[in-house]
Amino acid sequence: MQNNPLVDIGVNLTHSRFDADRAAVMERAAAAGVERMVITGVSPQESIEAAALANRHPDTLRSTAGVHPHHASEWTDASAQTIASLLTDPAVCAVGETGLDYNRDFSPRCDQRAAFAAQLALGVTHQQPAFCHQRDAQEDFLAILQDYYAALPGAVLHCFTGGQDLLERCIEWDLYIGITGWICDERRGAQLRELVGLIPSPRLLIETDAPFLLPRDLDQPPANRRNEPALLGHILNRVAALRGESPDDLAATTYANSQRLFGLS
Repeated sequence: MQNNPLVDIGVNLTHSRFDADRAAVMERAAAAGVERMVITGVSPQESIEAAALANRHPDTLRSTAGVHPHHASEWTDASAQTIASLLTDPAVCAVGETGLDYNRDFSPRCDQRAAFAAQLALGVTHQQPAFCHQRDAQEDFLAILQDYYAALPGAVLHCFTGGQDLLERCIEWDLYIGITGWICDERRGAQLRELVGLIPSPRLLIETDAPFLLPRDLDQPPANRRNEPALLGHILNRVAALRGESPDDLAATTYANSQRLFGLS
């Protein structure tokens, strides 16, 4: 168990699955030691909603503003203006979620690449870190990111599920690595469990990606199968065990890393 406060760097708190009990979810997170949360923006409208929610809870919440690759076909001049405006809001601490997803291909790949590059450029212009997504698109992801990462104030590859070659490139470029409940899956997460010990401590972050990616190894999983930020401590404990560290030490490390990347006071 850990006693130090935690930061969940990726929570889809504006998702409709939280509409009925969002306040209670936040209360449970606080009771579980999750002191700060970064709400993920995945579309212009959800980014607006995330920023509004963060502004209502400035001591607890921050948000990101971006267009997820699933929605990249919706990227327009208007959406670019919306995201650019949000990046000036003090409650917004990163551009994204942005990147490439060739696993689902909900948007054409050419649209994904264009939206990814445009959002990284906004991050450079507004000096906001990038909250990145990558799945089955390593070559193109790195090719695009290579043109921007040095000018960004930071970046995290959230929900890391890649291999050692991708991890090494991210470390070489000083990216942060976000670890979710994927690591609690003995099947899909087997590779990640082997690699997590290779992540330098100053680059490690933890997140739930709630309401998605409910940890598979919970003793008593919720009946609704919904993940929530109160379960971040469970992920922390799994990561700490795999790295041979104490949960308290890892909590302190990931908290400091979150503060440094996102400018959390």
